Amino acid sequence: MAARVRQTTAQAHALALAHALTAAERGLPVLPLSRAKLPALRSPHRGEHRPVPCHGECGRPGHGVYDATADPAGVRALFAGAPWATGYGIACGRPPYRLIGVDLDVREGGPDGVAAFAALARRHGFEVPATVTVLTPGGGRHLWLTGPPDTVIPNSASRLAPGVDVRGAGGYLVGPGSTATHGTYRLAPETAALPPAPCPPTLLALLTPPRPPTPRTAAPALPPGPPSGPSPTPPAPPNADALLRFVAASPPGQRNTRLFWAACRAYEAAPDPALLTALTRAALATGLTHQEIHATLTSAATITSRTTPRP
Repeated sequence: MAARVRQTTAQAHALALAHALTAAERGLPVLPLSRAKLPALRSPHRGEHRPVPCHGECGRPGHGVYDATADPAGVRALFAGAPWATGYGIACGRPPYRLIGVDLDVREGGPDGVAAFAALARRHGFEVPATVTVLTPGGGRHLWLTGPPDTVIPNSASRLAPGVDVRGAGGYLVGPGSTATHGTYRLAPETAALPPAPCPPTLLALLTPPRPPTPRTAAPALPPGPPSGPSPTPPAPPNADALLRFVAASPPGQRNTRLFWAACRAYEAAPDPALLTALTRAALATGLTHQEIHATLTSAATITSRTTPRP
C-alpha cells in the first residue's frame, strides 16, 4: 500500500511539474503546491526566535507565492525541493498577464458561485467574456481574466457575491493538471485555445476597492471685484496628465478598460468637464468611437456614484 501511494504521488508530481513548465513557457509564474493546495515548500525562517518579514530577499525558497517563477530552471529547482508536491499554483497580479482569478465555488448545501456570478453580471450589466476556464474537483470553476497595469486587485472571499472569491495580488490559482485531496483540476476543453480575456470594465470597478474621498477644503474668499468677467478656472487634478498618458498608450484589447479605469479615478476626485473632454480626445485617438466612449464614461459615473461618498 505504501509503495502504491509513493508511486501515485510520484506520478502526480511528474504530471504537475510538466503542466507547471508548460505554464511557465507562457510567461506564467508558478510554484509547487501540496495536495492541500498550499505552498509545498516550508518557510526557511521557521523556528527563528524573531522571524523577520521576508518575501524571498534571503535568497532561499519557501516564501509561498513569492517563490513563483516563470524560469524553467527555477521551476525545476522548486519542484526538486518538494517531491511531495502534486500540484502547482499560478501567481496572480504579476506581468505579463496580471491575472485576476474569479473562483466560483459550488458546494452541496452551500452557495452556488456560478449562479451568483451570473446574477451579478446581469445586475451590473456586464458580459462574462469567453476566457480560460479551469474546472475544479468540486464542480466549481476558475475564470482567468487580465487586469490593466498599475491596478492592484485585492484577494477577497464572497465579497462580490456568495461563493464568488477573487484571487489578485499576493494570491494564486491552482493550475490545471494539479492533483489535490479531492481530485484533479482540469482545463475546460472549449477554452483550451483561448487567451485570458481582459476583465470587463464594470467588473474591474467592482473588484477595485474604492479610494478614500479626496479631502475637501473651503476655497479662500475672493477679493471684491466687478461682477462681470470670466470666472477663475479651477486647477486640473494633479494626476490629470498621468491619466491622459495611461489612456493614450492603450494597446488594442485594453482601450475600454483603460478609459474606464481613468474615468473612475477622475469621477472619484471631482468631476472636471475639462479632464473628461481630454480623456475623450485621448480615447478617440486610440480608435474608440464616440458611442463606445460615451457608454464607458456613463458606466464609470454610475459605478463611482455608488462607491464614492459625496459631500
